[in-house]
Amino acid sequence: MAKLHAVVAALFFALAGSTFAAPVPDFVVEGRVYCDTCRAGFETSATEYIEGAKVRLECKHFATGAVEHAVEGVTDKTGTYKIALTDNHEEEICEVVLVDSPLAGCSEVTPGRERARVLLTQDSGIATNVRYANPLGFLKEQPLPVCGTLLQQYALGDDE
Repeated sequence: MAKLHAVVAALFFALAGSTFAAPVPDFVVEGRVYCDTCRAGFETSATEYIEGAKVRLECKHFATGAVEHAVEGVTDKTGTYKIALTDNHEEEICEVVLVDSPLAGCSEVTPGRERARVLLTQDSGIATNVRYANPLGFLKEQPLPVCGTLLQQYALGDDE
């Protein structure tokens, strides 16, 4: 009889625990934020990833352009953010947008690297709920001294 009570109690707590568990997100948007230390306009081997950078995921209605959903995120020590989102957003255009850099010398927005579009619909043919956004970047005020040599390796230092 005591075993039966123990089994019933265990089953009750297992079911109650699953009822109060946090909802599973429909999507997780993941990306990175970097400091363009060479002002190259793209990631290089001298790129530094920013901890504590703020981003915002905005989903705007396709027809009206009105923001339907906005969720903020912050990067970890590797410069990576992960934003969980529920629901299907097939009627919306969703983008991750740079908000703020905690680095005083690296807070200028890189043109063309300030936002990244992500597809947040179940009917996309993508097998996972994780959506990877393109990297977002801020520009360092003054390029690092190594940048001239580095950009020559990319054949970008000279137009000749």
